[in-house]
Amino acid sequence: MTLFCFLWAPLFYLFRRSLADGNANASGIGALLLGSIAALVQFFLGDLIHPGGFGLSRWISGWVDIVVLPALLPILIYLIFVFLGFSSASIEFTNFSLLWLIPSGVLRAVSWSSGNDPVFLVLAPVLWTALVCGIPFFIECVRKFPRWYIVIFSLIGILILPFLAATAWWAFYCQKSFQGFFLSGFTLIPMLASLIIAWLKHPKSEE
Repeated sequence: MTLFCFLWAPLFYLFRRSLADGNANASGIGALLLGSIAALVQFFLGDLIHPGGFGLSRWISGWVDIVVLPALLPILIYLIFVFLGFSSASIEFTNFSLLWLIPSGVLRAVSWSSGNDPVFLVLAPVLWTALVCGIPFFIECVRKFPRWYIVIFSLIGILILPFLAATAWWAFYCQKSFQGFFLSGFTLIPMLASLIIAWLKHPKSEE
């Protein structure tokens, strides 16, 4: 499971890039550098929320320290770069976010390895990728199809996806397996949709 946490982000990045033909050149180096800095800061600072038991504080800890904030941070940073004109909106920032998460996955694999808990070592990395693929999927829907109903649906998706991810992690942590699988399934749908669309658009799929 430690190896899964260590390798999931880079392997998923390579898989997705093979489908989407993403460009990672300069932005990829920047993502790895910034992701390394963020991972080291988080590693040395430790958890920002110290949960007790299985209640609301544990859910907030999952949101801030484990699942949501680590995945949202690279998305927000890239959007700031686009706004400032440092990066192009046409370059897929999902790849940027996946590269950002590689150092975090390495350090988390080290810090979580002693517990050997799949909720941390397996579920958390999968939920990271669900968020960094799912949220850009909704943003791309707004950009390409700016009809009011698509915009509203996409905004709802952007808002609700982090809540689903954090709650799915919390449910598994609390050993509520049925709720965990149910919420995880919904969290993964936008990511799977983005992969299917990327595969259909891939040049090899048109031959």
